[in-house]
Amino acid sequence: MTRWLTRDDLGAAARTATGLLLVSPDVSSVFPMGPEDRTAAAGLTAAALRAAGVGERDRVVVALAEPAGALWSAAAADVAQAAAAVGPRGRMRLHHALSALKATTLVATPTGAMDFLARLHLEFLLDPLDLGLRNIVVTGEIASKRTIGHLADEFEARVTEVYASPFGGTPLAWRASEEDPLTPLADDVLGLAALAKDEAPGPGAAPVELVVTPHGHSTLGDVVLRTGQVAKAGEGLPAPAHTVGDHVLVRGVWLALPRVEKALSKIDGVAGWDLAISRQGTLDAAVLTVTFNRESLVGNPMWRSRIQQAVQALTPVSIGVEIAQDVSETPRPGTVNDLRGHHLGRDRALIQ
Repeated sequence: MTRWLTRDDLGAAARTATGLLLVSPDVSSVFPMGPEDRTAAAGLTAAALRAAGVGERDRVVVALAEPAGALWSAAAADVAQAAAAVGPRGRMRLHHALSALKATTLVATPTGAMDFLARLHLEFLLDPLDLGLRNIVVTGEIASKRTIGHLADEFEARVTEVYASPFGGTPLAWRASEEDPLTPLADDVLGLAALAKDEAPGPGAAPVELVVTPHGHSTLGDVVLRTGQVAKAGEGLPAPAHTVGDHVLVRGVWLALPRVEKALSKIDGVAGWDLAISRQGTLDAAVLTVTFNRESLVGNPMWRSRIQQAVQALTPVSIGVEIAQDVSETPRPGTVNDLRGHHLGRDRALIQ
């Protein structure tokens, strides 16, 4: 019988998981990898690089967080002339790395690549063409509209979007244009499911959830993993444009909403909270607004500090903290206000 698992199911099995464990920053997802699984992941990553046009004459710089950074750079070393992982932070440092290594290929998140481009123009006053990049691979996030075309025009490079597993960063599919469907890198690794039922979507179903099907996995077996990423059904395999469920994607990192609830529930006086996520420029921004149940706490710096420390302990993503000026004596559930339009809601059954 096929098992359907979510990110939370993988996290709950952390104590018994074996092998190399690919963990999210908050350990809400723990994806086990045996030797055969690591070999398969490396093969899919190499296939993604080749699909993006990377060859033996290229030099690759990977600007992704772990564990994806190590996976991509190791696979790139087998495909290209040279490869290095430099991490996602520090745009000037990235520029120096690209120049010093004479890189021809950049692997980054969509917002990371767009932010790098913006800073080249506005802060560093440098011409993107001087870098000589031939290939750009973007992965790990839901890209803003026209990202692929804009990067291609500015760098005069071939830009490929790769859909990677949200449980460890293994590439699963790719596309060369925003209008294209995804092309799977292997058979039976990626599929679609109904949002509210553990089954394939019916005819005309929209939206649908992408699911990972790692058949023959050394420890998981023939499972179906719900990604929490949602697309509009259409011809071929659609790329995700939304998320759903108890985890929201911010700057390429999945934030567990139940952990936010649990952390704030331990702080006396919290009546409710709202998480607002936006992408006004090139990067995601998140602000948590907390409502207290009594007025004496509104201007209390110690309570504000307690909330900031609690949030910082949850995720490496920077989340601003604001205090609502109005109080509420009645507790209310936390809410997510995704101004990007990405997160559709926490309850799959209510999404239409």
